[in-house]
Amino acid sequence: MRINKTALAFAISAAILSGCSTTEEKQAGLLESELNAENNAVTSGLENGESLSGETFNSNALENGEMGISRLGAEFTDPTNSLSKLTIYFMYDSSQIQQDFIPVVAAHAQYLLGHPNQKVILEGHADERGSREYNIALGEQRAKSVYRMMKVQGVSDSQLEVVSYGEEKPSAEGMDEASWQLNRRTEIAYQVQ
Repeated sequence: MRINKTALAFAISAAILSGCSTTEEKQAGLLESELNAENNAVTSGLENGESLSGETFNSNALENGEMGISRLGAEFTDPTNSLSKLTIYFMYDSSQIQQDFIPVVAAHAQYLLGHPNQKVILEGHADERGSREYNIALGEQRAKSVYRMMKVQGVSDSQLEVVSYGEEKPSAEGMDEASWQLNRRTEIAYQVQ
């Protein structure tokens, strides 16, 4: 009986990560309206074709998390495809990947395996609570969690880069739990070629 190494690695990763979660983490989730509010805040006042950071603004590409991501393929703009999800969210003071995001990380790992010249930057973030140094370290731990999961599935070191922004680049401004949830994340930033 032949076993697919990638499927086995994914199964082992999922089993290990699911055994570590707490009841509180399993019950927590992000509200879709909060995610929509994040996208609306970023795109307010811009129309298709307007400039944003020197690139032509495409609202569909931005809604899927990355300017220019639509150049990678239709799967990145299809909301039913896991590849269209470029943000992995975390619980408070945690760098453990939540169950809901394991398939998303796995989908990106499979894409990278099929596209060995494609590179990504895993950008770790934290909410504003805690010292600057602590949040930089926590952001790095979050990005490294995604990195390790992709490595277990066979993605090459040369395709992955880890960077931490800590609390310096919030996704949502605000001093409430809804904003903090959106800021506890790792973003998968494809280097569009």
